[in-house]
Amino acid sequence: MTAAEQIMEKKSLMRAELDKQTRNGDELWKKATEKLETFLNGHSSLSKGERMHTDSRIFPAAAVYLTVKEELGEKKAYAVVENAAIKGCAGTAKKLEKTMKIPGMRGLFVKLWNPLTKKIFGSNSGFKNVFYPKEKGAYRMDVTSCPYFRHFTELGCSELTKIFCENDERVYGNLPGLKFERTGTLGKGAKCCDFYLKKI
Repeated sequence: MTAAEQIMEKKSLMRAELDKQTRNGDELWKKATEKLETFLNGHSSLSKGERMHTDSRIFPAAAVYLTVKEELGEKKAYAVVENAAIKGCAGTAKKLEKTMKIPGMRGLFVKLWNPLTKKIFGSNSGFKNVFYPKEKGAYRMDVTSCPYFRHFTELGCSELTKIFCENDERVYGNLPGLKFERTGTLGKGAKCCDFYLKKI
């Protein structure tokens, strides 16, 4: 099994959304998998941290979207990726909502954002950031350069970036006892993606 096939095996939500749009899902999925393989091979020099984002999220989404777009048009292709993201985030948000009800977890969650964002969304993962001084019960960070926007633009589908921007709001936007604020994102034309999470 190729690397692309292994990745696509885990994309059941996108495959389900594709099957809602067409009866030709098997053929399109195969084409998307082949496209993903070319993306992986063409970006093998990326850092391990950046590939954590490209190989599992950016490139599969682009491969499916571009393949479906050629056959079914932009609207249906976008729906495949967006609807899969919405469903995936709903599951993640539900788990976090339960976790936030554990005593002391909200404060710990805010504190963990500092080391976690620097590791997952820091320079080693292809991001450029502005990290702000510590604030009790809150965390603030801006992303000024993002591999999602950069790679989606390079592949000719910059419009997909906003789906992943909105994923943050879908996951963190309604957690009990926490407030997630954002004024703009790179994918929506802003100068940065701002993150502000506060315990309330």
